Amino acid sequence: MLDQALNLSQSAMVTAGIVLLPLLLASLLVGLLVGIFQATTQIQEMTLSFLPKILVLGLMLYLGGPWFLRILVDFMHNTLASFWQVAHLP
Repeated sequence: MLDQALNLSQSAMVTAGIVLLPLLLASLLVGLLVGIFQATTQIQEMTLSFLPKILVLGLMLYLGGPWFLRILVDFMHNTLASFWQVAHLP
């Protein structure tokens, strides 16, 4: 039972990593580009970096949303299919 619970938690973390990694990388890249732009133009406005990040994340969710949703639905399907093995209900 402990092995199945550990496998479930490992699968949940891997699934979360697969879904969140493209979003985090896009946000990191945009933040880096905005930071370089701010350093070269000496514009030190703190709110300047938020709008491009929000726009890029919205675009990434719009374009990758069906793929993200398919991964999450497959994870939930596999989790609920193996629920009775983990629960060991009488």
